[in-house]
Amino acid sequence: MSSRTLLRWLLLVQALAALGIGAAGMHWLGMNGWQAAALGLGSVALVRLLINTNNFLMAARAASPTPPDYRVTPGAALKMLWEEFSTSMLMTSWHMPRARAHTRIHPGSTAPPVLLVHGYGCNSGYWAHLAPRLDAARISHATLDLEPLTGDIDGYAARIEEAAQQLRAQAGAAQLIVVAHSMGGLAARAWMRTHGVERVARLITLGTPHHGTCLAAFGLGINAGQMRRMGVAGPECAWLNALAGGEAPEVRARIVSLYSHHDNIIAPQTSSELPGARNLALGGVGHVALGRNPRVLAMVMGEIEAVRSDRAATAAAHHHH
Repeated sequence: MSSRTLLRWLLLVQALAALGIGAAGMHWLGMNGWQAAALGLGSVALVRLLINTNNFLMAARAASPTPPDYRVTPGAALKMLWEEFSTSMLMTSWHMPRARAHTRIHPGSTAPPVLLVHGYGCNSGYWAHLAPRLDAARISHATLDLEPLTGDIDGYAARIEEAAQQLRAQAGAAQLIVVAHSMGGLAARAWMRTHGVERVARLITLGTPHHGTCLAAFGLGINAGQMRRMGVAGPECAWLNALAGGEAPEVRARIVSLYSHHDNIIAPQTSSELPGARNLALGGVGHVALGRNPRVLAMVMGEIEAVRSDRAATAAAHHHH
């Protein structure tokens, strides 16, 4: 089953629950239609909010210490919870159930094309907020859907290779940039291990559990098992160790790992720190919100622009010689 189909089923279940609760409100509490609708929808939203809040609490139990510079006030923490909850609702109820992988080519663009790789349980709809920014900057890009949903992360490499080849061919580019969220970053590293790094100008990972996450213990599937980590100081699983073991320094030098010290799915949060990569930390952003938060999106666009200007400088230097 695709994540789009699964999310549509979950939406149906939530709608039926809301209707049932609303009907009960009318029947037992004598509510009118509006009140019943508010009770039904409010109950479903409350359950979703409690799940989100619980994720933050579970992540806090396995959290790495937050450096003083990144600590948040209670007000900022509430704002972060609201951003994470509203983004989760928007992604799972609107963008992802309607998602179709797409490719957008901007002829004559000077930036390398960008391949967008989503994370666990998500699909191409996750990039609904970054894609318009790429369009505005006239940067060619493509999204893809990693399937099966609970498959082996190594198995996603072939899908990424196919999408990467198509995008490079259509954009007429020798290299591309990969932007990957969460598990997508591990899938991209697994792809680079199999298919090499010559064609990758940069891999930008957002909230990727490079050293696993304690919360993967609650996930289903082979891929969740591959991201498992026991305890804050505990060992990473064998799959992650093998992935790290085969990576040369020049591979790590192409990776930018962007992560939040308040990630509510990746715990310990410093699991996203990859030795040899450029690690960019921020605070006050949740896991799903990394794909929508304006500060994060601006940082991603900045990294893409940096590749573009590096290339322009290199080309100019060659030209002078």
